[in-house]
Amino acid sequence: MSVGGQAPLAQSPPLAVYPGSFDPMTNGHLDVARRAARTFSRLVVAVVSNPNKRPMFALDERVEMLRDACADLPNVEVDSFDGLLVDYVRRRGATLIVKGLRIVADFEGEFTMALLNRKLAGHVDTMFLPASVEYAYVSSSSVREIFALGGDISEFVPPSVLRAMARLRGKVS
Repeated sequence: MSVGGQAPLAQSPPLAVYPGSFDPMTNGHLDVARRAARTFSRLVVAVVSNPNKRPMFALDERVEMLRDACADLPNVEVDSFDGLLVDYVRRRGATLIVKGLRIVADFEGEFTMALLNRKLAGHVDTMFLPASVEYAYVSSSSVREIFALGGDISEFVPPSVLRAMARLRGKVS
């Protein structure tokens, strides 16, 4: 049945993948995960192991922090992967990648990656979710810098990340 002369809306894909390095996860990342979880039946928050980066936290630590932060989202699974994102998406049986955008500058790089992923795996689309206003200025790199300079990051990260960073600060001091 059509609505207003238009074809009915398609149902959302049963599984979407929200990838990132999440080093560390911010409240902005968590906001995107929460909003995506309301949109899709199942959401996998997938932590990428990028051998070209020197992360602040090991892969398993990032996964655990994300699991703790997403514990109240029953349709969210936290996983990790290495290699090409489209290969991971294929293995999971997903057809949609969710990406959060904070500022206009994020769009150029993410759009390029979305086109590249579409070329590599034609069945995979990317959906962009704009950051909520209160998180648009928060990035993992800014959190790491504030932390390194001794600043308070408590309003920028979930409690599990704050605890992990406090432990890290104890090792550094």
